[in-house]
Amino acid sequence: MKIADIRAHWISVPIPTTGQWRSDYGRLTTFDMCLVKVLTDDGRVGIGEAKAAVGASGSCASIVACIKHELRDKLIGQSIHDITRIWELSYNGTRDHYAESRGRTFPILANRGTTISAMSGIDLALWDLKGQDLGAPIVSLLGGACRDQMEAYASGGWADAAAIGEQLSGYVAQGFKGVKMRVGSMDDTVDYSVERVRAARDALGPAIKIMTDAHGTFSVPEAKRFCRELEDENLYWFEEPISTDNKIGTAELRQTTSIPIAAGESEFTRFDFIELLQHRALDVLQPDPAICGGITECMRIGALAAAYQLELAPHCWGSAISFMAGVNVAFASPSAVVVEFSLGGNPLMYDLCHEDPGVVDGYISAPTRPGLGLTLNDDFVKEYSKTL
Repeated sequence: MKIADIRAHWISVPIPTTGQWRSDYGRLTTFDMCLVKVLTDDGRVGIGEAKAAVGASGSCASIVACIKHELRDKLIGQSIHDITRIWELSYNGTRDHYAESRGRTFPILANRGTTISAMSGIDLALWDLKGQDLGAPIVSLLGGACRDQMEAYASGGWADAAAIGEQLSGYVAQGFKGVKMRVGSMDDTVDYSVERVRAARDALGPAIKIMTDAHGTFSVPEAKRFCRELEDENLYWFEEPISTDNKIGTAELRQTTSIPIAAGESEFTRFDFIELLQHRALDVLQPDPAICGGITECMRIGALAAAYQLELAPHCWGSAISFMAGVNVAFASPSAVVVEFSLGGNPLMYDLCHEDPGVVDGYISAPTRPGLGLTLNDDFVKEYSKTL
């Protein structure tokens, strides 16, 4: 079964006013993604997702162009089962023959950013196709599930100090035993972030996991103060405390606190993660399968987590496609114990595909449907596809 065509669509879905929220990204008014379809010569279709931004919105025009004008022609005719070879062909570009003959990378100049995101969407679609062809969920192709079910944590938490307890308690009422809230520059001051976290802990009690996420917006001194003030609040992790450009600063913070430090949703490929690990910057690795290089690269990053005895927690904020990609990786990885579940009123999670995400009382079971186990809602895709 060979690749006959690769198509990319920028999907942009307006968020109803009642469902919008404000964070350091500003007031978010749309959910955006690049939907990738890989078509085979026998008429099958695999689906993937590529992201232009880790938040809900972002222009996908450059990713669509990269797939259409740079990757598509190079990959047509390749076997859908040769996923690793296709990854290397895409990553090394015109020097792929050197990489093949010498066994090391010869990456193209654009070996981060748009190209890797575009590769991610293609990679997800290829794994989806391979699972369909073999009649098996992707997790089975990755070695099988390490557990029968996994805890999901509710990802949201934008409310102010007066309402954050009620907001997060609403997540717990749905069965979640872990919640994530946003902090950082959206709060204007470190003091107010601290106040909101304390309000959350007071409302939830000691048994509920609380993750905090600063989206990389604190300075090193601010992040140190945040941790110092909340050292006794038993935070499960502190996510992206500092800009991803400052890996040494993140490592410096980790050396000063017992709060686990998580990051990785903005990183590309295992090579970025190796640098973080060399700096001893992380306790939790969070690759996004629609950004970092797909399921193929997520599993390589998961192997790093296992080797360094750290936790793997794929970033699953996106559509049902990247969510299920992350779920399959998490279940196949011994280092993963929790899965992110978006509670941001996301239509890409619930309306893009016909299947329910499958989180029940705060838990999700190991995937059983072939491939990603998803079927597109073609009417939804048609309605919200942007013309480029």
